[in-house]
Amino acid sequence: MMPYIYIGILLFAYYIVLFVLGQMKKDNSIVDIGWGFGFVLVAWFTYVFYSDFTLVPSLTTLLVSIWGIRLTYHIGSRNKGKGEDFRYENMRQKWGNKLVLLKSFVKVYLLQLVLLYIIALAFINVNLNPRDKLQALDLIGASIWIFGFLFEAISDAQLKQFIKTKKKGEIYTSGLYKYTRHPNYFGEATLWWGIFLINLSSPNGWWMIISPITITILVRFVSGVPLLEKHYEDNPAFQAYAKKTSIFIPMPPKK
Repeated sequence: MMPYIYIGILLFAYYIVLFVLGQMKKDNSIVDIGWGFGFVLVAWFTYVFYSDFTLVPSLTTLLVSIWGIRLTYHIGSRNKGKGEDFRYENMRQKWGNKLVLLKSFVKVYLLQLVLLYIIALAFINVNLNPRDKLQALDLIGASIWIFGFLFEAISDAQLKQFIKTKKKGEIYTSGLYKYTRHPNYFGEATLWWGIFLINLSSPNGWWMIISPITITILVRFVSGVPLLEKHYEDNPAFQAYAKKTSIFIPMPPKK
């Protein structure tokens, strides 16, 4: 029980730092930059203090670190010099000036802390129950993680390249975006199912299915896909694109 308490304390301290920085900059988008690195922090904390440096925890810690550091760099470079993300601007307008700091901390930072903790449970369970031999599920899980990670990273790179030359109102419909309107979110959900499969050979592995279910519901139905779909609801080019392109799971485009 104590390791889980220590992890909670670590994350609370981490999000206090993010909250202070966000209020100093008047930009709550910093919480998105800190999202990926929060997982890296938890992975290394549990790896160093509880894993005995065995093979399977080493694998999951490496995978989480690669994903988290790439995501932190990607979001940080994307947001540099652009001000607060439209989602957090809308929240500020909705909240007004009354209790805005408390609402920001609870509804943005504290909420993300809880979600991060739940999603991280899959690899936390691996690191707290170290194993030194790879099993079939570990290899399958690592393969699914690689597929999801590449899907996310490649789609982010394709969109970043498009944005450099895009015209007003123009949207990207090539590359992986030809098969799904949100390939980065699909890739992120997929890689967490891979981590879960690695976790399955550990004690209490099935209970950690809450991890991939949470991230899948989050990106597909809550904060990822729905917010972007709403953002583009008045864009005719996007609506035409949406009629022939899958919203989440990659599918051949409709004719």
